[in-house]
Amino acid sequence: MQGKVTSKGQLVIPKRIRDRLGIAPGTEVHIEVVGDKILLEPIKVRSPLEALYGRFAGTDLLSDLEAEHKEELRADETRRA
Repeated sequence: MQGKVTSKGQLVIPKRIRDRLGIAPGTEVHIEVVGDKILLEPIKVRSPLEALYGRFAGTDLLSDLEAEHKEELRADETRRA
């Protein structure tokens, strides 16, 4: 299968390949020269949920949130006094 380089140096990737690899407009691609060849690899962007998975492991978020709320209540009481 062939692609085509435009006068602006842009590479046209055939639709069958874009569809197979999930390449859509705006997809970032890692480009590497290997010998006399060019290697293009789509950069898989993780969803925001995937990026957060495991990030707070080992922490007690509920206790932290409750402590923060109690501190806010104390600050409000101090301002009113």
